[in-house]
Amino acid sequence: MKARWIRGLAAGLIALAAVGLTACGDDDAGGGGSEVTGEITVFAAASLTESFTRIGADFEAANPGTKVTFNFAGSSALATQIGQGAPADVFASAAPANMATVADAGDVDGEAVTFVKNQLVIAVPKGNPKGITGLSDLVGPDVKVALCAEQVPCGAAAKKALQAASVELTPVTFEQDVKSVLSKVTLGEVDAALVYRTDAIAAASDVDGVEFAESAGAINEYPIAVLRNAPNKATARAFVDHVLSDPAKLVLTTAGFQAA
Repeated sequence: MKARWIRGLAAGLIALAAVGLTACGDDDAGGGGSEVTGEITVFAAASLTESFTRIGADFEAANPGTKVTFNFAGSSALATQIGQGAPADVFASAAPANMATVADAGDVDGEAVTFVKNQLVIAVPKGNPKGITGLSDLVGPDVKVALCAEQVPCGAAAKKALQAASVELTPVTFEQDVKSVLSKVTLGEVDAALVYRTDAIAAASDVDGVEFAESAGAINEYPIAVLRNAPNKATARAFVDHVLSDPAKLVLTTAGFQAA
């Protein structure tokens, strides 16, 4: 009797183990495994270019076998691409509104998390030849200014700051991302532009950043999220966790971003 009971227990344990192995196999086949490996594509706001390039390299070094490919552009353009089915694993936006567009379409997996904030400055050529000290100096007849388009986060922030200063400004160009705006200054095509502090710091050899009080009321929050149709969710989640880690936060704050 005792031997029969032991044989029955052993058979039961073997059956349970087989079920467990089958479940694990199904999980891996469905892409739900937790192994951090393979390639991910990160759609990120243009203002994150320098910081995320560094963070991506650090992530790859810490996770051999991974590769991070970035698509940097204006957040509104990235949200549109995601809505049109562009394959991506992670979205990092320069404003909550663009993340909300993606989330409302059902394309976010879980919840977006704010990881940094950013503030505007006036970018001027090195040495500030026009002597610009604030927003009111941008309306002079001999001052050419570039802004981000209003649907882009840096453009929405610029509009808010200009309204707070009661300054009506007619720029010579509206650009679709902050890097394009900054390039107008570095190429000598305009005398000033409203860009993020981080972009002025990144281009410090070519431009000066002029702080202005109204920017404090137009600070942009940056949310990040894994996308619902991410081809590599396990690695995507690991990348988001890395962005939220202390080493990545140090990279971001050193670049001029503010802690969330």
